[in-house]
Amino acid sequence: MAQDGTRPGPGSTGGIDDAGPGGGTVLPGPARPGADDLVQLIDAHGVRHPHAHYDALVADVDGPALQKLYEDMVVVRRIDAEATALQRQGELALWPPLLGQEAAQIGSGRALRSDDFVFSSYRENAVAYCRGVDLSDILRVWRGNASSGWDPYTINMATPQVIIGAQTLHATGYAMGIINDGDDAVAVAYFGDGATSQGDVNESMVFAASYQAPVIFFCQNNHWAISEPVGLQAHVPIARRAPGFGIPSVRVDGNDVLACLAVTREALARARSAGGPTFIEAVTYRMGPHTTADDPTRYRDANELEDWAARDPLARLAALLDSLGLLEAEYTDSVKATADAVAAELRQGCLSMPEPAPSDVFKHVYSTPNSWLDRQQDHYERYLASFTQAPQEGPR
Repeated sequence: MAQDGTRPGPGSTGGIDDAGPGGGTVLPGPARPGADDLVQLIDAHGVRHPHAHYDALVADVDGPALQKLYEDMVVVRRIDAEATALQRQGELALWPPLLGQEAAQIGSGRALRSDDFVFSSYRENAVAYCRGVDLSDILRVWRGNASSGWDPYTINMATPQVIIGAQTLHATGYAMGIINDGDDAVAVAYFGDGATSQGDVNESMVFAASYQAPVIFFCQNNHWAISEPVGLQAHVPIARRAPGFGIPSVRVDGNDVLACLAVTREALARARSAGGPTFIEAVTYRMGPHTTADDPTRYRDANELEDWAARDPLARLAALLDSLGLLEAEYTDSVKATADAVAAELRQGCLSMPEPAPSDVFKHVYSTPNSWLDRQQDHYERYLASFTQAPQEGPR
């Protein structure tokens, strides 16, 4: 460890992006030549490639563990498809699809401990699934039945942040609190490539580096910030920005669930051992629209979509499992049945969700009783009651 309390990332050899003592480092990169400068353990064809640094971090991931990761991705893709259908049928006001980003979310989400705390955007429904969120709670906000979906402290995951990038501030502040508590939990902030242009994200990295806070900045570079391509705002890989703040960073194939698991485990280990923050850029692709209110055909080339479809995260893991003799019909039928059951539970939970009472808008505004708010609620309830008290008809 350096005298100023910082330390280089494990495995760093002071490569071309090393910022020197006390600076950030771009961590061990490609698994092999031609891997597009990304940590990649499973390529687009489902071939497992060795990596001198990261293999040790996933040495425990055997065949059954790979099958479980595959099941997770199939299930969350089915959740996503069901929620999209519910929106198209008028049962949800809006839905932000995660199609194509399953590996980044499942790989990182399954690396976390239960006492780690997640701060996400509105697209990390697969991470919420990993945290054990009730399926109905995923849809509650999008149906317009509540202002937040779940109690954050029951699953150690904050409710989704719609303000772009604001969750990075929350995660960094929470991580600074972890230091004060003397704990070894970690805060994780999920955001998209577009959020990296927000001041909040950059300010968060200043504080995280200054205090060596145990926080992971997990950027899912899905190539489109709504309708603008990532290349418009990032002329170099996004991960190269973090070393300028003194934060080690790594680029990973975001469609490779095993590589995402490995780099997240490394970042968690660093944070737990007073090594400070890490920036992960998971390079993936948003296959669907930004939300169901968006039409990506207006700004996206169909050929680009076709190219990324060939790198599908589920297909590549399925190919690896098949090569290992782990994709038998009995297993795939079981996975499909699980996914269908989860989708049915999701739909039933949505359709049976009770409508909120008008006065529910006053709930959870303050954590303690508030006379000013109580007075407003009383006036509002008397106003609503006036519509149900029909005047009695007098004599004609």
